[in-house]
Amino acid sequence: MSVAFVDVDWAGRPVRIEHAWVGEGAQTLVFLHEGLGSLSMWRDFPERLCRALGCRGLVYSRPGYGRSTPRPATERWNPDFMHRQAFELLPALLQALDVSAPYALFGHSDGGSIALLHAARFPQRVSQAVVLAPHILVEDLSVASIEKARLAYETTDLRQRLARHHDDPDSAFHGWNHIWLDARFRGWNIGSEIGTIACPLLAVQGLDDEYGTLAQIRGIRERVPQTQLLELPASGHSPHRDQPERLIAEVGAFFQAHTQETQP
Repeated sequence: MSVAFVDVDWAGRPVRIEHAWVGEGAQTLVFLHEGLGSLSMWRDFPERLCRALGCRGLVYSRPGYGRSTPRPATERWNPDFMHRQAFELLPALLQALDVSAPYALFGHSDGGSIALLHAARFPQRVSQAVVLAPHILVEDLSVASIEKARLAYETTDLRQRLARHHDDPDSAFHGWNHIWLDARFRGWNIGSEIGTIACPLLAVQGLDDEYGTLAQIRGIRERVPQTQLLELPASGHSPHRDQPERLIAEVGAFFQAHTQETQP
């Protein structure tokens, strides 16, 4: 991937966003990374998926991650941090890069939640959405695993491994870890907000996911009836790494079916 940077006005705050384009095609697929992710942590998956779909992909690092503007050391995120990404940052980025609607979304974990929120707020802009291991509520399992991640960051080489993908690994890790372990965040729940999603939706959950259960994607389908579920055995929190070939095939079939539905 050829990485570039764009300056974005994020609700009055200037930020520099690391991004890359992959693949070719008329449709744009926007990739939204996980809570510790970045552009580089997707590796070659976006390119492989876009090649299979025949579309172009936009991959970027949110502020605080990768080589984008880091989080100031004194900044603590609030429980609405994913809402702000969905409602403010993503629209500003798409405008800065001249991405016009309709576009599709592909979100993982926190990025999946951001995709859901964006599709709910802007239902006419999103043509299809795929969410991997998304969160619509905070589960005890998630909190326990995030507490383990904090211990690993303090006692193992996790910080060094994250430094391969983030200019400021403390920015990436503590922004995510602090808010997920904040007592104010335990009541976070977006179930009542996603019912306005109008596009076809594929929700994917690994059966061995240490950060969430099937209650997440099944809860999505309760509120968004057109949701198609994919429950993957032998897959943890990152189906695109654990079962990439299966996932590419399933996403390809999903896009093909729903692209045909929208054609005259």
